[in-house]
Amino acid sequence: MRNLIIFLILFSITITKAQQEEVSLDYYLPDDVTYNPDIPTPEEILGFVPGEWHVSHDRLLMYMNRLAEVSPRIQIENRGFTYEGRQLVLLTISSEENLSNIEEIRKNHIALVEKNAESLDTEEMPIVINQGFSIHGNEPSGSNAALLYTYYLAAAQGEKIEKTLENTVILLDPSFNPDGLQRFAYWANTNKSKNINPDPQDREYNEVWPGGRTNHYWFDMNRDWLPVQLPESQARIATFHKWYPNILTDHHEMGSNSTFFFQPGIPSRTHPLTPQMNQDLTKEIGTYHAAAFDEIGSLYYTEENYDDFYYGKGSTFPDINGSIGILFEQGSSRGHAQETDNGILTFPFTIRNQFTAALSTLEAAQKMRTDLLNYQRNFYKNARESAQSGAYAFGNSKDPASAYKLAEILKRHQIEVHELANNFSEGDENFEKGSAYIVPKNQRQHRLIKAMFERRTEFEDSLFYDISAWTFPLAFNLDYTEDASMRNAGEKIEDIKMPLPQLPEESDYAYLLDWNNYFAPKALNQILEKGLRAKVAMEDFSLDSKNYGYGTIMIPVQNQKLDKAELHEFLSKVSEESSVKITAIGTGMTKGINLGSNQFRALEPQKVAIIIGGSITPYDAGEVWHLFDQRYDMKITKIDVRDLDDTDLNKYTDIILPNSRGGGLDEKYAKKLKDWTKSGGTLIGYRNAVNWLKKNDFIDFKTKKNEITAKNISFEEQGDFKGAQHIGGAIFEAKLDRSHPIAFGYKDDKISLFRNTTIFMEADEESYNNPIKYTENPLLSGYISKPNLDSIANTVPFKHKDMGRGDVMLFTDNTNFRAFWYGTNKLLMNAIFFGKEM
Repeated sequence: MRNLIIFLILFSITITKAQQEEVSLDYYLPDDVTYNPDIPTPEEILGFVPGEWHVSHDRLLMYMNRLAEVSPRIQIENRGFTYEGRQLVLLTISSEENLSNIEEIRKNHIALVEKNAESLDTEEMPIVINQGFSIHGNEPSGSNAALLYTYYLAAAQGEKIEKTLENTVILLDPSFNPDGLQRFAYWANTNKSKNINPDPQDREYNEVWPGGRTNHYWFDMNRDWLPVQLPESQARIATFHKWYPNILTDHHEMGSNSTFFFQPGIPSRTHPLTPQMNQDLTKEIGTYHAAAFDEIGSLYYTEENYDDFYYGKGSTFPDINGSIGILFEQGSSRGHAQETDNGILTFPFTIRNQFTAALSTLEAAQKMRTDLLNYQRNFYKNARESAQSGAYAFGNSKDPASAYKLAEILKRHQIEVHELANNFSEGDENFEKGSAYIVPKNQRQHRLIKAMFERRTEFEDSLFYDISAWTFPLAFNLDYTEDASMRNAGEKIEDIKMPLPQLPEESDYAYLLDWNNYFAPKALNQILEKGLRAKVAMEDFSLDSKNYGYGTIMIPVQNQKLDKAELHEFLSKVSEESSVKITAIGTGMTKGINLGSNQFRALEPQKVAIIIGGSITPYDAGEVWHLFDQRYDMKITKIDVRDLDDTDLNKYTDIILPNSRGGGLDEKYAKKLKDWTKSGGTLIGYRNAVNWLKKNDFIDFKTKKNEITAKNISFEEQGDFKGAQHIGGAIFEAKLDRSHPIAFGYKDDKISLFRNTTIFMEADEESYNNPIKYTENPLLSGYISKPNLDSIANTVPFKHKDMGRGDVMLFTDNTNFRAFWYGTNKLLMNAIFFGKEM
């Protein structure tokens, strides 16, 4: 036994030393071609062979720009900038002759998705592939492989590569997530030792919070292909619709003990709107990956774990758009070399596998070129033929901004959108010009529209890699119908613009700000930050035949720091910048409460903080940060858990405690937060933070629990059985008490909530303490098990409790999900601005 231990130690040391030896290009590059010596290698520009160090985004761009300068096969363009100001580049790679005629090739290619495409000769058309790398910044083998792949495409010589480039246009995005890649490269490189240590417990393999996976605002970039809320997504979606590539590849990494995965995923977890031919072609492409990995001796697997259900992922979004999306997942070294179940996994090995997959994709594209081009043409032909007559309509008469934001997303997806020709009603829904839109069903993107608008509650499988529902009109809290007539459609919108309200006239008395508009919190924050007095209406009232609802903001003219003319000028600017209607009025005599009533409550500027770091989930924290910073132009202080002991909390009116991994914050922080709350602060907890707050006696509530016993479930099936009891992401209906401050600004007494927790809080005995309550049959869209559906009925997703002079508020649901759940963002803003009125 002792000899065996000594042997294993010596074997490990030998392998580690071998992996520390310098890697050369020969380790990566195929030897069936020659290479143009005039094309610089990565080492000649960067000073190292890929795999020796992690390439940072700036140096990645430096090399790509250099290749574009010297190679007639490459064109490079900048499509915009990340939040941190990094370029979002795209390389177009093909033969020199093709690049000289690239716009005509593009127009001929996208003609495949248009009407009358039958006359096009696909035998003579190049195939278009879009290859993207490292959308998660700490999955860097993809972007580092892009160095080698681009070099290969620029420098390889011979009949094989020449023929390939004649028949192919490659759209290459070397870094889907520049900010995350830069962050992770810094981490891995600054923690690298000369003597590489593969111990998984070394600091190199354990990033500090939030890690490099996400973008600047800590979003998972691979969930934004459908919502398109982030600049990186907007650039790549514009590229997709500009070209409609036949294949789109998305290079990722997974756990270090894994090997390599390529799609298709689990067949039963494919979205029903995806044609079977898509999966058949994906599987055929997979045979080329398998052959390539067999040749180099790398282990792999397919048709396991991952799925093609949520169309917001890079490997699934193409499937609803006539393309073939392919996910690659490489076991991650998370640094330079790491001990795993499969031996020491080195960074160069992970790069070589990604490079191999890029090459096998290229080979598959050549061998399957006409099949893939014909599939794309038939996809859109069949979509038109299956499209029904009529249209979808959506809008919100009180909130034109939210309707506009959904229409903006549709336009980004090249979906045809029309204004209304006239006001109309369909069933119980009313649609008004200026705040509603019509989307014809009979158009090229019919399948994509259906995927975005449908409610689906029946599924072949009960497990989902991501969310099971994303019905966009529900996410935006809009009235909508699938049965509108095109008779109500006005002009087709070419250049969509935010509806702007008429600016207020000058008043001698007061101004009223409608709280229904999505951007009303932005306007109110500007007013309060200016030092102006403003009050909120606790009851509804009317004036001059116009109704003003709960939450209407009143700004009196008298006793302000600005004179009458200055106040008018400032409020006009606020109205214009926020697109929120502000109305001038000349009397306080209204029907209902008068403007001098005590039911108008004075408001104060809010100073908000959010706790981050430690076990806090970066996604949830980032969504809140983004909401404040990008949507509402409000300052929010990010307090790291490690600094909480030394932070003066008395500066803040509100503190947000997001979801966390595990049990939440250490108990030692409970006293400090409790003392702050009792002295007048408002503490807002999200998702599993509510359990921490209950455990530490901030608030008490009862939960519904269902004990689910496995019957007739085998050992092999236990994982699927347990997984089916999770709520991965579905949409539920709740009743609103619109007189409660948490519900101010909502025009209806029902709301759609996104939920991905199984925390079911029982309703309070006093009905007025349940301003948001799930209905008896709440499921609107998505999957939930029968026991969980029974449990959620009549429970509450929100609770409020006074604590001393302060307040504790709980949300079991994420009101800010992925930056596109516009319909519930105002719940958080109501908690911030009106917490003291509850």
